[in-house]
Amino acid sequence: MSTSLLTPNGGASTWEPIDDHPLDLAPYEFRLAEAEDLADEMQSAVDQTTDVDYPLPHDFRLSVIVPVYNEQATIATVIHRLLQLPFRTEIAIVDDGSTDGTRDVLTRLAHFCDLKIFYHPNNLGKGAAIRTALKEVTGDVVVIQDADMEYDPQDLAKVIHPLVTGEADVSYGSRFLKQDGPSKETSWVRQLGNQTLTCISNSLTGLHLTDMQTALKAFPRKVIQQLDLHENRFGIEPEITAKLAKRNYRFVERPVSYHAQDWSASNKITWKDGLAALWCILRYRLAD
Repeated sequence: MSTSLLTPNGGASTWEPIDDHPLDLAPYEFRLAEAEDLADEMQSAVDQTTDVDYPLPHDFRLSVIVPVYNEQATIATVIHRLLQLPFRTEIAIVDDGSTDGTRDVLTRLAHFCDLKIFYHPNNLGKGAAIRTALKEVTGDVVVIQDADMEYDPQDLAKVIHPLVTGEADVSYGSRFLKQDGPSKETSWVRQLGNQTLTCISNSLTGLHLTDMQTALKAFPRKVIQQLDLHENRFGIEPEITAKLAKRNYRFVERPVSYHAQDWSASNKITWKDGLAALWCILRYRLAD
C-alpha cells in the first residue's frame, strides 16, 4: 500500500485527520467499528470476484485511475466494486483537494486495500489528477474511472475486452450505445451538449464515436503514457481523443450503463467547461 500527499514542492507527507480532540476516545471507538465494517466489506468484494469469458495474457494487470474530488459518499463503493473485478488490479486514486471528508475515508480504506493514493493540496482539476496518476501506474491496460458512481466499475471488464484480444488500441465506454439493463439518462441539455461536442470532434478527427466525452476510457499503458497531456480540467477528454486519433490508433466503443446524478448534485461541469472542450477539440486537431 502506498499513500502520499503531493505538495507543490514535490515533497510527500501522510494525511492526518485533525477533527478529533486527542483526549476524546469516542470518535476513535466509532472509527474502529467503522474500520472493521470496511474490512469485512473489502474482503467480501474479493470473495465475490468472477472469471471473465475471454482469455487473459499471463500476468495481466489492470491499472485503474480514479480522480476524486469531494466524493465522500461514493468512493468506498467505487473501490469495493473495483475489487470485485476479475483481474489483478492496481488502483491509483488522486484526491484533488477534497474538503468534505473524502480524505478521511481514503485513509481508512488504505489500511485494508492495496491502494496507491496521491493527494493534491488544492483542487487542480480532473486532467491534472489523471496526469499525476499516469506517471505512477504500471499495469498492462490503463482505465480512467470516475468516483461518483455514474459509471459502474463492473463495466470495465467489457470495455477492456477489445484491448486484451487485440481488436483495438483504444476503447471507450459509450453512454449512448444500446445496452442491457436499466440506466438513468442524463438531462437532455447535457446530452445535447455531449453529442454536439462528439460530432465536432468526429468531423475533425475522422472518428465515428458516439460519446467522445465519456469518462470511461481504456488504453494500453504504453499508448497513453507516451502522450504529452496539458489540460487540467475536463478538456483532458477531447485532448486525449484528438492526440490518439492523430496517431491513427484503432478506436472502438462498448455500451456501458450510466446513472446520471441530479442536476443539483452534478455541479462540477459547467457551460464554461463545454466551451473549453470545444476550444480543446480545435486546438489539439491543429497542434499537438
